[in-house]
Amino acid sequence: MALAPVMAFAITDAADGRSPHSSMAASVVWWLAVGAVVISVVVPSALTLTVMRMLVPASVPAAALTLALGARAMLGAPALALALIATLVAFAGEIGEVFVQGSAYGHEKRFPLKVPAGFVVPMVIAWVVWCATLVSAVLLFGGQQWIAGVGCGAAAVGLTVLLLGRFHRFSMRWLVLVPAGAVIHDPVVLGETLMIPKPNIRLVRLAPADTEAADLTGPAAGHAVEITVGEMVLAVLAGTREEPKGKALHVQSFLVAPTRPGRALNAMSAANFPTS
Repeated sequence: MALAPVMAFAITDAADGRSPHSSMAASVVWWLAVGAVVISVVVPSALTLTVMRMLVPASVPAAALTLALGARAMLGAPALALALIATLVAFAGEIGEVFVQGSAYGHEKRFPLKVPAGFVVPMVIAWVVWCATLVSAVLLFGGQQWIAGVGCGAAAVGLTVLLLGRFHRFSMRWLVLVPAGAVIHDPVVLGETLMIPKPNIRLVRLAPADTEAADLTGPAAGHAVEITVGEMVLAVLAGTREEPKGKALHVQSFLVAPTRPGRALNAMSAANFPTS
């Protein structure tokens, strides 16, 4: 929380000697963002995880901009350092787990899944465009360029609504442990939630490099967890341009990619799933 006042001082310092509208516009937007992040932390859920992960990284270009606009290094540099630390913390796997667990039902234990590698770059580009639009709107309003500011602000609001929905789908991707078995809830990769009764699970392990299990990770980078079943289960992949109705696979073993595979395996072992 040290970032909030330090950034506020940096913003005020950068606006010193400029139009009072500059400081007001930037400060109002900054404290609105801080308020949204505080609410997200107080009420953790999959939705507030999405909100936090959209807003917290925006503090990095905001801090860099205060330095570029003349904030003293003694204020701007700490703001930038704290913004970078806050961003790293926001994207930590443990943080994601705490947030998605906050909206879990009953005895569910949710483990967030890694973002498929093919989506990372488009998501970053989309976020950068959104952030640039938002920052531009603040600067235009601060410079009393009302018409351009309104246009840019409207674009920022539209992108916020669009991207919040798109990004939220990635916060809704979980490996879920329940007393009756395991569930793969993944609206990005799967067309239907995959449910595996506990008695049908034969082995859960860290996937070896030469595994032939069906890849339901996206694919995602890094280690994956391999789940092998006794009787084949039906996995329905999400629709694509080539196959808009999706694709059904009967699988004997498959891969999922929790952000912290070791924690997921330990939890499954503690819940008496057959692990190795």
